[in-house]
Amino acid sequence: MFVAASTKCFPHLSNEETFEKLVDLQFSNVELVLSESDEIKPSEIIADCGNAIARCQQTRRLTVCSYFVDIAAEGDAYYDQFEAICKLAKATKVVTLTVPSGPLGTPFNEEVERMKALVKIAQTQGVRVGMLSTTGHVSEDPDTVCVICDHVKGLSLSLDPSHYVHGRDNPPEIEKLYKYVHHVYLRDTTKEKLQVRVGQGVIDYGKIVNFLAKHKYQRSLCVDIQPEEGSDHMAELRKVRLLLESLLL
Repeated sequence: MFVAASTKCFPHLSNEETFEKLVDLQFSNVELVLSESDEIKPSEIIADCGNAIARCQQTRRLTVCSYFVDIAAEGDAYYDQFEAICKLAKATKVVTLTVPSGPLGTPFNEEVERMKALVKIAQTQGVRVGMLSTTGHVSEDPDTVCVICDHVKGLSLSLDPSHYVHGRDNPPEIEKLYKYVHHVYLRDTTKEKLQVRVGQGVIDYGKIVNFLAKHKYQRSLCVDIQPEEGSDHMAELRKVRLLLESLLL
């Protein structure tokens, strides 16, 4: 296992500025966000994949360990853009793509078919698809996650444990999810607030690392901490990096 940080940690900075911040914080690995509201857009990737590859390689010596993929297009254009992103991932030697699951209310069979299609496309390029666990989406229920991952051979889970804590009177048991995990997002969380200062929440990083190790997980622990008023954002990122690295010694 190794520690990484998402470009989502600096939503108001350019990727170049974000890379500079992460290098200053002594991170070595980064996840890039690919969405129409971010610097590298799926619509631009399909239009000029070569240019997108070059931009994804300009990371100030940070290693790109994963891509977070949020495609706004619908229908065939959605799958065409996803295929272009898979080609980008192969060219940049990245094997992990995280995609959001459908919003609550999405028919189960429809979600299964979408994930099957994504996995089929990704496998042609040697890429792995991880379904993100998110409140308000199909993946908010651990049992549903298990059923979908069992139905869709090759589908993984991008686990965000905060979404199984925040807003829940009785957080569900998620140990059964670890066998599906191929990517992890981390911050500290309480029932009342999705993000709190590191150490003020209930996320048990040690327990998470131990469960992952039990399932021979060897990929990233990706920090996703947003800037907040009244909080020293850089200090929080540094603190969680040091904490996670201490657990991996």
